[in-house]
Amino acid sequence: MATVVQFIVSMILARMLTPAEIGVFSITVVFVNIAHVFRDFGVASYVTREKELTPQKVRSAIGVLYTSTWLIALAIYLGSGWIARYFAYPEIEPVTQVLAFGFLLIPFSSLMLAILLREFEADKLAWVTLAGTTAYTVTCLSLAYLGHGTMSLAWANFANIAATALAYLPLRPKGLPWLPSFKGWGQIIRFGSGTILTNLANTLNNSIPDLLLGKLGSAHQVGLFSRANSTVNIFTYVAGQAVNFGSLSYIAKAHHDKRPLGPLLGRAAALLTGVGWPALIGTTVFGEEIVLLLYGSAWLDSVPAIAPLAWAAALAMLFNYSRAALTAVGLPYLASLPLFASVLTRVALALVLFNGTLASFAWIMLGGSLLTLPVHVLLQSRYLAFDLQAMLRAVWPSVVVACVCALVCWAVKWSLAPHMGSTALLATGIPVVMLCWLAVMRVVAHPLLAELSTLWVAARGRLSRG
Repeated sequence: MATVVQFIVSMILARMLTPAEIGVFSITVVFVNIAHVFRDFGVASYVTREKELTPQKVRSAIGVLYTSTWLIALAIYLGSGWIARYFAYPEIEPVTQVLAFGFLLIPFSSLMLAILLREFEADKLAWVTLAGTTAYTVTCLSLAYLGHGTMSLAWANFANIAATALAYLPLRPKGLPWLPSFKGWGQIIRFGSGTILTNLANTLNNSIPDLLLGKLGSAHQVGLFSRANSTVNIFTYVAGQAVNFGSLSYIAKAHHDKRPLGPLLGRAAALLTGVGWPALIGTTVFGEEIVLLLYGSAWLDSVPAIAPLAWAAALAMLFNYSRAALTAVGLPYLASLPLFASVLTRVALALVLFNGTLASFAWIMLGGSLLTLPVHVLLQSRYLAFDLQAMLRAVWPSVVVACVCALVCWAVKWSLAPHMGSTALLATGIPVVMLCWLAVMRVVAHPLLAELSTLWVAARGRLSRG
């Protein structure tokens, strides 16, 4: 429910804020996200993965969290002016300072998040998320309506962090230590060092588009690129928490039980691509209609970036669980290799090939993803017993489903677009594509069909009992 609310808020904000205002915030968030990597210092992954979590280990984790987070908060605040001058946008400085204050509250909730993830406490996490989302929504929309522009996003972020920290207080398990310890940091730091490397690589890879485009292009283009990326990731945005919830804990448990990870990763990739690839195809074909319906005509210039970003997202789904699997087997640093490779290739391609247009930049981002595919495949094959042949066998039904859905999408648009507006086309085309998707899933006996049947039976059971 929270993700739906956040998505609706983003639609409303698209009509209240300009692409440049959203672009300025996107540039600022890049540096804050990089700082988040160091302030966590791998503590969340350590707590989630650790087989036996003793009170002393918890106190040590708290000590690492408090120290690293508050030092990073100070660094962000002091560096806010330099960041604003580097990108030549004075608005960045106050936004960065507000986001730095949010760091002071993060340690109070970060540990609880890791513990609830470790115990698969999805219901409790849902309530916490709802509290944070409510605070974010009210603050953001109110301030944007009053004309505070980019600052409305900054204060909404702070409100989210504060509300989340307060919501965790009544959920703390009895006996959970409050005080930090400065002993036993060695194990956490050793594990955290590898995790930090991977988290930093992942953050840089995700942030490179905003950094490069903010420097080589403009804040306006950053805003448009961000909106194209949001459109492509609608499926991930809505289903992401359900898709990835507890993946590290689940894979770590399988590893501790000495079960092979290859079949587990293959099934996970098949389930994700079975629904994710058709969703991306639909987003690509109906990109203009989706942007016009959700965000308005001011954002239509973002449409040329949708197709290459959708292809990049489709490739990423093949390796969605590799990072969690490598962390689960105690090799978190290896997951950084393809990410750093992607960063380097994207930077090099952008410096050489960027011609000033948003479309060229998006295709450059896809090129970086393609060039790093061999690294992903090698890591999965060598360390997770999941080679290229096994991966292709696992996702082959998804390939068939995706191809048929692509043909249906183009047929629907080609036949109906000349006679319908964007809203009517989506309202007519989406049900047709979904029916074809279900039919092809049955023909190829896709493993996702069994999961959908199980969910349907469970839902009917709840309704009958209700």
